[in-house]
Amino acid sequence: MKNERILLSSPHMSDEGYEQAFVKEAFDTNWIAPLGANVTGFENELADFVKTGHAAALVSGTSAIQMALKAAGVGKDDIVICQSLTFSATANPIIYQGAIPVFVDSDEETWNLDPRALKKALEKYPEAKAVIVVHLYGLSAQLDEIISLCEEYDVTLIEDAAESLGTTYKGRYTGTFGKYGVYSFNGNKIITTSGGGMLVSEDEERIEKVRFWSTQARDKARHYQHSEIGYNYRMSNIVAGIGRGQLKVLNDRIAKKNYIHEFYKRELSNISQISFMPENDWSKSNFWLSAIILDNIDPNYLMDELEKENIESRPIWKPMHMQPIFEEYDFIGTNIAEKLFETGVCLPSDTKMTEEDLYRVTNTIKRAIANAN
Repeated sequence: MKNERILLSSPHMSDEGYEQAFVKEAFDTNWIAPLGANVTGFENELADFVKTGHAAALVSGTSAIQMALKAAGVGKDDIVICQSLTFSATANPIIYQGAIPVFVDSDEETWNLDPRALKKALEKYPEAKAVIVVHLYGLSAQLDEIISLCEEYDVTLIEDAAESLGTTYKGRYTGTFGKYGVYSFNGNKIITTSGGGMLVSEDEERIEKVRFWSTQARDKARHYQHSEIGYNYRMSNIVAGIGRGQLKVLNDRIAKKNYIHEFYKRELSNISQISFMPENDWSKSNFWLSAIILDNIDPNYLMDELEKENIESRPIWKPMHMQPIFEEYDFIGTNIAEKLFETGVCLPSDTKMTEEDLYRVTNTIKRAIANAN
């Protein structure tokens, strides 16, 4: 009998049934469509958790990035500087806005936006309207240096914290340092609403404007009147109910992700061909995914060996400047991002994993590397 599949990161509903209680309330009160008590509650509770002023619940993290760009005044032919090592959902909204992405390399200390490369990008494109930094796999970028550069060049900082809900930088939650922060509740994230996102900011007026735009930009009138282009981007009351329940177990999920990471480190650190994602004293990661770097071992070989044991793994994100759709755009850096992609593997980090599952993963890796040597 084949072993049960071990997944990379899948939805994990609370044992207490918090999500079902909020969803049942939405059904019982017939608040099924967008807006309602759960939407408002989820916005307020998420903002309270990360200690920021205001939040807008939207259909995805992608739509939240687009609304952040729009709120920052980004439009046709504007320059947006964007971290290259990320998922395409970070970069696609730049194109939605008719803007021009300029991709920037990562540093080895954080795997995120390299402040040195960002400085070169801002020197080359001082007219840039926004900078998008990503906190990859829950790792915090070097925010002090990045914020300082954005202030020097008067450019809006947007944090893509889709993967880093619960991660702190110098004791403060990622997503709350830039003018705008974005979280994702996609099915694979640390908490999920099946699909959904949140835009946060201290700027109440801009968040109110995003709520307006994302509800088809309906003017206040008895009839349907529109003075601006709008979007159908508001989160539904059902989905928000799932999110409210998930927030109640977020700290438990962070603790389990950290346990998984520490387990991998304990079991695999003595293998010379394996190194782990960076950790820094000034940051505490949620370790959404645990990733390793391989030395003289083909990542595809290791992933194939894991797959033979019905264990899911993935490459590290392929950088945006290497993607066919984005290859025409400028890239600034020394190809650290490319090196990470070519040598990295994301290991199963599902919070439902048992210790037996974790040993299955690590024993398979040990066996595969021993056979490769």
